[in-house]
Amino acid sequence: MMGKVYIIGAGPGDPDLITLKAYNLIKKADVIIYDRLISKKLLQNTNAELIYVGKEIGDSELQDYINNLLVEKAKVKDIVVRLKGGDPYIFGRGEEECIYVMSNGIECEVVPGITSAIAVPAYAGIPVTSRLVSASSFTVITATRAYNKIIDKDYIPKKGTLVILMGIHVIKELEKVLLSIRDPKEKIAIIENGTTENQRVFIGTLDQLSKLVEENNVKSPAIIVVGDVVKLRDRLWKLT
Repeated sequence: MMGKVYIIGAGPGDPDLITLKAYNLIKKADVIIYDRLISKKLLQNTNAELIYVGKEIGDSELQDYINNLLVEKAKVKDIVVRLKGGDPYIFGRGEEECIYVMSNGIECEVVPGITSAIAVPAYAGIPVTSRLVSASSFTVITATRAYNKIIDKDYIPKKGTLVILMGIHVIKELEKVLLSIRDPKEKIAIIENGTTENQRVFIGTLDQLSKLVEENNVKSPAIIVVGDVVKLRDRLWKLT
């Protein structure tokens, strides 16, 4: 009898932000296949076989290996957990893994996680929507598309909050695209290692984006927030 694969979102970084269902499955798992940004604290209360598959952006060969690994482990183990940062369906390839597992006749369940696109700004004192600054919508994008191509400007809205994931490695190209669409003096926040004890936040304007990244040696993981909601940090950060 085949086992079952659970593709689980571990949340944005702080291990306390994982869901109760995800936490219980981690404790019961026979195998845990986990990503680069998973907190080690989440792996302490389990007797499961731990397999690290941390990958860099665009590493498709490793993705194929992970897909096959999930299937092979589910053939011999009862509970196989695929532990991913954030939410599995928010730029996490969780849907690709689930489709592959199910196409091989193995049961698969996705357990949602708190996405970093919302939680990281919140931990930095920045809501993604607010009536106080007429921010009635927000858009989440990843800075690059397939084959590491910079995102097309057609995907970038002219107004509303913009949350950008995985943009640090292409910061100059990203800045150029953003400046062709948005106000150069629009407020921005760059949040490195969000929700963790190593969180750093840098505030500026859009035309200072690449300068802020370079001068402060910002590294991934980092999220960029563009929009008037950044102005609320001065009022909300004191309360967090």
